Amino acid sequence: MITVVGTGTGAPLPPGVLAGARLVVGGRRHLAAAPVPEDAERVVLGPLAPALDVVERHLDKGHRVVVLASGDPGFFGIVRALAERFGAAALDVRPGVSSVAAAFARVGLPWDDAVVVSAHGRELRTAVHACRAHPKVAVLTGPGAGPAELGAAVPADRLLVVASALGDPERERVERVTPAEAAARDWGTAVSVVLCLDGSRALSAVRTVAGGRAEPAGWALAEDEFAHRDSMITKFEVRALALARLGPRLGDLVWDVGAGSGSVAVECARLGAAVVAVEKAADGVQRIAANARAHGVYVDVVCDMAPGALAGLPDPDAVFVGGGGTELPAIVAACAARARRTVVVAMAALDRVPAARAALTGAGFSCDGVLLQSSRLAPLPGDVTRLAATNPVFLLWGTRTGTRTGTRTGTRTPLSQEGVAQ
Repeated sequence: MITVVGTGTGAPLPPGVLAGARLVVGGRRHLAAAPVPEDAERVVLGPLAPALDVVERHLDKGHRVVVLASGDPGFFGIVRALAERFGAAALDVRPGVSSVAAAFARVGLPWDDAVVVSAHGRELRTAVHACRAHPKVAVLTGPGAGPAELGAAVPADRLLVVASALGDPERERVERVTPAEAAARDWGTAVSVVLCLDGSRALSAVRTVAGGRAEPAGWALAEDEFAHRDSMITKFEVRALALARLGPRLGDLVWDVGAGSGSVAVECARLGAAVVAVEKAADGVQRIAANARAHGVYVDVVCDMAPGALAGLPDPDAVFVGGGGTELPAIVAACAARARRTVVVAMAALDRVPAARAALTGAGFSCDGVLLQSSRLAPLPGDVTRLAATNPVFLLWGTRTGTRTGTRTGTRTPLSQEGVAQ
């Protein structure tokens, strides 16, 4: 068996856990603080693969192996790598208090409604977009993805709680800073977790709509779930396919350009993505904000005209373009130049399709589309039913065929890895 022990956030080592160990693997600080038997081999974790090779040699000899890890080793931690190499049945895991649980405890907040993401060895933009979209986010940090980098990219109205060296009675620090303050400081390498909080929403993530009704389940919601003007809203049949092609998820950024009522933007936010809605009409901007509030999500609304309004926005993973007149080809081209994954365009006018398609293919996207024309059940007098046709809409989508590099996480104005022995 491999005994994996979580430590380092205030919990002492279980008594006798190292007795009889012939190999002890851990971070330098873990090994220095632990009563390692004199006859045991010590391996200081750096690169993981060589350490796992040493573990395998000791297991082949029937030796007892102990791995010391930070916090909860099953939470973004070394348990995954050990289980993949040696099988879950070979592990005896003794979890400690995770750094996320400890950080929220230090500030007196519950965290059952928090989103937890890791920026350790991963793209920073995923953590940034989670912080944009959600009111309570814990970010496990890593080299090049610490408080300074987060502070430079998250919304300016967030509060950052920087928790470092948790559990160390001499070095532990928990500091509350603004994003600007975080960005201006050198935090060194001791940071383990950063909490990103929207103060107005961080105490509760319970979603209710106006009037206290429960938030509707599912997606592609009916039009009457949104405030809109004169039925100027993406119909749910079109929205369903658009959402399927956009694929919004946690860590994504989606643009809704020509957002109108913001129904697509709100639905993307309900599915976990960060969303920027671009709408030129002032009353439309108010309507989008009201719809976002009613569904308990956050949508960043830009009151401006595309394509000019897009220049200052961070690069999106996916874009939905609705409406658009003669400027539509230029808007689609501008979106295609920046989108990492896909662009979806909805058009009522069939003669705009060739130009939009050319803009997508010209940017290197593979392109497909469909004309959606549905008929809904509608009642007639005498308890009978007819079919009522909706206006046909052409939905065009482009999917990037190559990998984009050089994207940016910039914002507009309005770890140590958990469980890994280091």
